[in-house]
Amino acid sequence: MATFLYRLGRLAFRRRRFVLLIWIAVLAAVGIGAGSVSGSTTDNFTLPGTQSQQAIDLLEKEFPQASASGATARVVFEAPDGRSLASSPHKAAVDALVAALKKAPHVATVSDPFTSGLVSGSGTIAYAQVTYAVPPADVTPAVSDALRDIAERGERAGLTVSLGGNAVLDEEGSRAAELIGLVVAAFVLVITFGSVVAAGLPLLSAIFGVGVALSAITIVSSFVDMASNARTLALMLGLAVAIDYALFIVSRYRGELRNGHAPEEAAGRALGTAGSAVVFAGLTVIVALAGLSVIGIQMLTAMGLAAAFAVTVAVLVALTLLPATLGFTGTRLVNGRFGTRRTKVVEGGRRVTLGVRWGSFVTRHPWKALLASVVSLGVLAIPALSLRLTLPDDSMASPGSTQRVAYDTLSKGFGPGFSGPLTVVVDARTSDDPEAAAEDISRMLDRLDDVAAVRPAVFNRAGDVALISVVPDSSPTSEATVDLVADIRDRSGALEKAGGAQLMVTGTTAVNIDVSGKLGDAMVPYLAVVVGLALLLLLLVFRSVLIPVKAALGFLLSVAATLGVLVAVFQWGWLKGLFGVDETAPVVSLLPILLIGVVFGLAMDYEVFLVSRMREEYVHGATPTEAILAGFRHNARVVTAAAVIMISVFGGFLLDDVALVKSIGMGLASAVLFDAFVVRMTIVPALMTLLGHRAWALPAWLDRVLPDVDVEGQKLRDTLAARDEDAGTPARSPHEPTATPVG
Repeated sequence: MATFLYRLGRLAFRRRRFVLLIWIAVLAAVGIGAGSVSGSTTDNFTLPGTQSQQAIDLLEKEFPQASASGATARVVFEAPDGRSLASSPHKAAVDALVAALKKAPHVATVSDPFTSGLVSGSGTIAYAQVTYAVPPADVTPAVSDALRDIAERGERAGLTVSLGGNAVLDEEGSRAAELIGLVVAAFVLVITFGSVVAAGLPLLSAIFGVGVALSAITIVSSFVDMASNARTLALMLGLAVAIDYALFIVSRYRGELRNGHAPEEAAGRALGTAGSAVVFAGLTVIVALAGLSVIGIQMLTAMGLAAAFAVTVAVLVALTLLPATLGFTGTRLVNGRFGTRRTKVVEGGRRVTLGVRWGSFVTRHPWKALLASVVSLGVLAIPALSLRLTLPDDSMASPGSTQRVAYDTLSKGFGPGFSGPLTVVVDARTSDDPEAAAEDISRMLDRLDDVAAVRPAVFNRAGDVALISVVPDSSPTSEATVDLVADIRDRSGALEKAGGAQLMVTGTTAVNIDVSGKLGDAMVPYLAVVVGLALLLLLLVFRSVLIPVKAALGFLLSVAATLGVLVAVFQWGWLKGLFGVDETAPVVSLLPILLIGVVFGLAMDYEVFLVSRMREEYVHGATPTEAILAGFRHNARVVTAAAVIMISVFGGFLLDDVALVKSIGMGLASAVLFDAFVVRMTIVPALMTLLGHRAWALPAWLDRVLPDVDVEGQKLRDTLAARDEDAGTPARSPHEPTATPVG
């Protein structure tokens, strides 16, 4: 592969105008395509085999008028100054709005607040429950806009009207997070390279890659269901890895120029060496993200595949567009105007770098560094033992948004449970007296703890399937509500024996509980698959048994510490004001599995970029400690810059108002911080120092079986060295002037 990438780098360098035009054409094509379609997103979950989904399937068949799989909305009315909604002007306004809701596009049913008992005890707050004939995935912006228009009419009539439910589409958010990430990335790149030109190439690659990926995802979302946060995750990862991969290749290109190679040859060598590591690192991220599809949840599959596609584009850009842009810069990348005197001395090899000094400290005190790092991450991981999972609902919406206002208003007027009622389905098709069975179940439900209200049973046309709405005392994401659902389901068997009717619990809250439980159960098996993949891949790359084991254990430690931080901040509320967390809640159930997939890929990135140079030095005769310091000398600065950029990009999403996006940003930023600086830059050299030669040991029989994967491009370098020797090419000094700039 290294030889192929060497030739590809030189070809893209020579044909730079043609390659650039192709990428511009691709970006323009997908951009026009994205602008001509109306991509839609949804957070609808379906999980075959769960009781909530079985109940929905039954209702679709026996109770079609219930529109069990249809989108829903809650239109919440509040009278001004504590007045009663039953007064003439306010009641007339509510009646008019309800009538307008019944005529809105795709509406199946609307519950009248005054006839359905949906008015609070104070009489100041009421809501209408709207059910649509189409699923959430088919709710268009026009449908959501019709709801907002009706709400505005209520505001003009003097009422406070807010909207909740999955039929209310989010409005376009701020792009401040991405801009902050790009600004910080630009600053770090300029400091790292001391050159605006060199810093601009990774940013240009990121813009092209993210633009192509997001436009293509938008086009796809017009044909298939796409999770609302799929584009956000694709943006986060696409932006971060595109900059990272370009950073590694540009850094190697500058090194090759300083070694005296002509620009075209330097581009080929950079792609043949660092490019091989980029391909391997990108593949690990892609495989881990695409592997999310095996869990069987459509929303998670969409998020994983969208992010994997963004990483794929980032790799392709790094391998083709980046060497082409190098052709326009030539040797100007090593003539930075912003490099300090110290930076130039360090780059010239005339001063020991901070990375080497840190590596020397760790190798001199391996036990102290190892114990301090493991204990620190272990303490941070303790809160993860209290991890609870949930799915995002209106309580996690942006403060001030109509969804959040609707949730808070309902909680104030009716209690927190009214925002997430449970739908109890009574299947009495085998019962002798369906009505009596439904009444018995209603009385049983009313006696349970944490039940605020039980509404009368509503039967289908055949009179053998009933719906009973149960309003919990607690919020939809609370542990008490989870226990209530489990308690109701536990009583199903006894009730079926007594009255011949089967009981099932569904509704948005029950579906969320089932999905969260399924994701929690899937986390350990998925983690086992990812760790197994890490062991196999690193075994192939480093031809060592202990290095893959060490890498996998470090990955597990960084994931555990990250989950602990998420629990402490978002679930327990520690330092929530500092991070802008408005309300504590269980961790979003998608996040742990997403973290496992994403952090695995990023951890392997840093492992490969740092340890591959150590292996190269070791096989050339360096002692274990000398090999470690050589790895730090050549790659620690670049790995540090890459980690800082990723932390900045991910951390910028903490400024987002949406709790899910904020938690994803914090999780990814924390994971990169722990894995890059604590695990890879401290635990890895400490352990390798303690292991010594044993770190690189491989049984002879395994050495014969394993294919030789030359990620660091050593075979390519040997081939090129032999070619230069045969051609009689004189060796150049690293500081000898090189060819003139090409552009």
